[in-house]
This record gives sequence, structure tokens and C-alpha cells, in this order.
Amino acid sequence: MKAAIIQSNFFPWKGYFDIIHDADIFVFLEDVQYTKNDWRNRNKIKTPFGAKWITVPIKGGINQKIFEVQISNSTNWIEKQKRQIDAAYSRAQFYDCFKEEITNIYLKKFDLLSELNIYAIKKISKLLDIDTKFLNSTDIKINGIKTEKIIHICQEVGATSYISGPAAKAYINENDFINAGITLKYKDYNSYPEYPQLWGKFDHNVSIIDLLFNCGENTSNYIWGWRNGK
Repeated sequence: MKAAIIQSNFFPWKGYFDIIHDADIFVFLEDVQYTKNDWRNRNKIKTPFGAKWITVPIKGGINQKIFEVQISNSTNWIEKQKRQIDAAYSRAQFYDCFKEEITNIYLKKFDLLSELNIYAIKKISKLLDIDTKFLNSTDIKINGIKTEKIIHICQEVGATSYISGPAAKAYINENDFINAGITLKYKDYNSYPEYPQLWGKFDHNVSIIDLLFNCGENTSNYIWGWRNGK
């Protein structure tokens, strides 16, 4: 049983969905401290003027857990963001096919950032035919920090293998996984093939919606499908 455990992000990039696809169980790590100026409430889209941020405004600062963060609806951010997306992707080949699927996410008008992110990630995963089981760390209620918490969650869900993003090498204690009898695997984000992308020099580090609008039903070929030929 393979597990992955990551904080929910706003319209994450393709590598996030690559990890979800590899896992049998994916746990949203929401009962940890919110990090400001991170991927929790923003991501990048490709525009005629380069990569630009699309951001969900929030209330409060960093002294709260991710699942506690509220969306600030004092501004008309949803309409602004829909206009940004339309300006960036109206010329994309599959924009008309997926525009409604993506913009309908905003219709829910969530109060909490975590709920918005999780809903969007699950919906996009369904579009990509991912059948991974999703769980929320707030429902598991495991104590501990960093490696200890990750291992305890893996044990609670019955995982014998843990898939991690490469950035976690900075804080993960690999010996703790060995001692717990859990195989640790770091995801390799290298070698993703380029795909037909609007607006100049290719950029891998943009939201999944860039890939969806440009490649449509072929999206998964540029995330994990291409590996089948290797």
C-alpha cells in the first residue's frame, strides 16, 4: 500500500498530480502550520507577459493551521481570476472543453481555503481518471511533527511505502522510515516532456490548468503516460 501525504495547494502543478497518481492513498496534510507566500493559496499561469500569479486572498496570518485559514471575500477576486484565466487561455486548443469544469469550481464559494483546494484537486484528479483514495489528516488526528507525523499517518492508514516530493529530503529522517518498516521513495520531477504551450518559451512550473487547457484528454500523457514507452 503506497501513501503520499502533502498539504493542499491551489490548482497545483502537474508534479502534484503525478504523486497522487502513484499513490494508493493520498492524505491532505491540513493540520500543520499555514505557510505564507507559498503554494497554499496561489499558483502560476502562463500569459502573454510570462508566468503570472493567480491568488486566493485570505484572512489572518501564519499563526493558524491550514484547515483554519479563511478565504477573504471582501474583494471580487473570483471574477478577476476568471478574467485572468480567460485572457491567458482563450486561445488554447482545449479551453472550451475544460473552461466550464474549471470555472464551476468557483461557484461553490468556499469559506475555507483548504476546502476549496481539496475540492479542486479531487475534481481535477477525476478529470485525469485518477482513482486514488483521498483522506484528510484532520480526520486521522495523529500527533507529532515532520517525519514522526508522516510515519504515524502511514501506519494509521496501513501504508508500507511512502512517496515524497524531492524537497522533503531537507527534513525527512530516512532512518526513521527504515526502522518503521516503511519504504521511502522520492518522486523524480525531471524529464517531463514539453507539450504544446502558448506564449513563448516553455515553462514546466505552472498550474495543472495550463496543461489541461493546452492538451485536453492527452494531459496524462505529459505527466505519467510518457513513461510507458521507456
